[in-house]
Amino acid sequence: MAEQDFGGAKIALLHQGQVLVYRRDCRDDIPWPGQWDLPGGGREGAETPLQCVQRETYEEFGLTIAAAQVREQRRYSGRQPGDAATWFMLGDLSARQIAAVRFGDEGQYWRMMLIEEFIHHPQGIAHLRQRLAALLAARTR
Repeated sequence: MAEQDFGGAKIALLHQGQVLVYRRDCRDDIPWPGQWDLPGGGREGAETPLQCVQRETYEEFGLTIAAAQVREQRRYSGRQPGDAATWFMLGDLSARQIAAVRFGDEGQYWRMMLIEEFIHHPQGIAHLRQRLAALLAARTR
């Protein structure tokens, strides 16, 4: 099954025109150092894409994301030949959840950023900005 063959998952969590983002650490040993990123990361064990993004969001922000909060899920081929597929999701975040964020030990800081600002931000991870823009555009058609 295609859902079982993937390397990780990311989620754009939205609230009133904003998206939850964090600034990655500025270290040479990680991809996209210092750039704006979304919750999510690499798969562990036999997780499903949803379980992966739920675990990562809890580890990174202390937030529990219910399956009902996830509105869209899309599988993307690996970005380079031989790379594992990844999943990108779109979900809702409540004001109560935002107030409950407990930022983990990955990254410099977090914030709620205007969606359009993230999509066009030169320091946002390019493929995540593109995926968010494409999902939102598809929803308005």
